[in-house]
Amino acid sequence: MARRIDVTGAGGVRLAAWEFAEPPKDGHRAGQGEAGRGEAGRGGAERPFVPAQAEPAAPEQVTRPAQRPALSAVPEHSGRAEQTARTEHPAPSEHPEHPEHPAHPEHPELSGRPGPGPGEEPGDSGRPTSVLLLHGLMGRASHWAGTARWLSERYRAVALDQRGHGQSDKPPTAALTREAYVEDAEAAVEQLGLGPVLVIGHGMGALTGWQLAARRPDLVRGLVICDMRASALGAASQREWEEWFRTWPAPFATLADVRRWFGEDDPWVDRPNPARGEFYAEVMHECPDGWRPVFAPADMLASRETWVYDAHWEELTQVRCPALVVRGLDGELGRAEAQEMVRVLPHGRYAEVVDAGHLVHCDQPEAWRTAITPFLESVLTPCP
Repeated sequence: MARRIDVTGAGGVRLAAWEFAEPPKDGHRAGQGEAGRGEAGRGGAERPFVPAQAEPAAPEQVTRPAQRPALSAVPEHSGRAEQTARTEHPAPSEHPEHPEHPAHPEHPELSGRPGPGPGEEPGDSGRPTSVLLLHGLMGRASHWAGTARWLSERYRAVALDQRGHGQSDKPPTAALTREAYVEDAEAAVEQLGLGPVLVIGHGMGALTGWQLAARRPDLVRGLVICDMRASALGAASQREWEEWFRTWPAPFATLADVRRWFGEDDPWVDRPNPARGEFYAEVMHECPDGWRPVFAPADMLASRETWVYDAHWEELTQVRCPALVVRGLDGELGRAEAQEMVRVLPHGRYAEVVDAGHLVHCDQPEAWRTAITPFLESVLTPCP
């Protein structure tokens, strides 16, 4: 089950955070009633987990602390489907390769002391260890539901609908800056008392994670970077995305049409990929004329524009916590670039998942779990 807690992000933007937990065996848990996939409102009452097409109800709320200093200023695309994972510690590679296509995005604790230093064991503060999950461009917190459920067996797992996505506020385009996305993640960690937290980010969410870790090392004890490039992608990549959005046959008559187009008919799909179809079905809502995305494509382009023209290698060098770089074998992040990222990270490790594209955790959920579990166990302390 999941309960919603509102967070106040940069500029007062309301963000929906979702805390996942295993259903209580006795049907109750302290402060909570019984619910399947539930959303907690004021006073602890739970409501069903609201799908994309529904409007959010009034949740628990927390206030945003004082603003932090600024930071310096990737993509998401198709996928695959099928089997196992492989983990390695790579040797330094040559300069990163440049995949041809941009990337696509995806699918929904509480402690508080400085994160462990390099090679240090996580301390025993008596509080449960936290994991913050950040989706990619066009994604939503519920895309992490499968991962969050198994994480919640040992840790406290919270997924965030980032600004402009899911059930969080859709601010003006001018507010969709890199600075704002990172401040939002910082606000979630501080307001929910998650720090020092392990951040798992996919695509754009991974970039937000490593920028947060560079900026606030006291808040981040570990980082998983899933299929996100550090190299600049440039104007051609942004134009390709603009053209791709124009090919969408929206509105879609049915969700089955959504699944079919994104899983089979989309020109960016090399072979049928049901997981990709499901990914996009989850970010649609029903409108009077059919099914449309819960986000504005123009906002997605604006969000993407804030990172595609810049390289982000320098910020990787500033990540002092342990970090795992994970790529799908058929994803957007090439092996040479991934291994160069590992080399640049002060405490980097590497894993790859075969038969997976950009949406690694959706394409191959079991192999994804196998790939990241050893890293999590080396960094995190389970809940008692």
